Amino acid sequence: PQQTSERVIPLPGPATGLAGDNTGSVYLSTRGGYFVVNLTVGHTTRVSVRDADHVDFSAITRRSDGTVVLGTADGTLYALAPGATEASRTVVHAHVDSLAAQGNTVAVLDRGQTSIVTVSSDGRIGQSLRAGQGATTMVADPAGRLLVADTRGGQLLVFGVDPLILRQAYPVAESPYGVVGSHDLAWVSQTSANTVIGYDLSTGIPLE
Repeated sequence: PQQTSERVIPLPGPATGLAGDNTGSVYLSTRGGYFVVNLTVGHTTRVSVRDADHVDFSAITRRSDGTVVLGTADGTLYALAPGATEASRTVVHAHVDSLAAQGNTVAVLDRGQTSIVTVSSDGRIGQSLRAGQGATTMVADPAGRLLVADTRGGQLLVFGVDPLILRQAYPVAESPYGVVGSHDLAWVSQTSANTVIGYDLSTGIPLE
């Protein structure tokens, strides 16, 4: 296999969540705000959220309009316009373990309740659905879907966002955990087997 060189970019502090913008920058949640890392030059800047110095943000995502959304363990979302430090707040009554955005709709994954809640761009709480028996990770893919690893249930779950609906559920053995979507495939890690599998979702039934 082809070998690539490793590049390490130090952060000013610990990070809890990560989101990309598909243009060479990543956003990482941290206590009191978030970091922006330019991957091309390796430069990191910090954005502090006003009146949130002691808030432990647990997750982050970025909407299509550039708004950065941060989540807290107690179920509050902070939405910040690009470059802004003043945030609007929405209470979702869920533990925010992971955030993912499709367009300007943000999905919240609560591992404890193994559920997903959607929030619109104006802060309105949308629909809520149970996500398997023990969902752990969630990402948005380029096809407009949400991909969720149901680790306890041994499944890849595929949700549509508008409306929030479970479109596909497919068994994945060996403790599925990590998940990411490309234009062609949904990739799922099998933690117990140290393996990554790509699935074609275009036919309605995932094809390995």
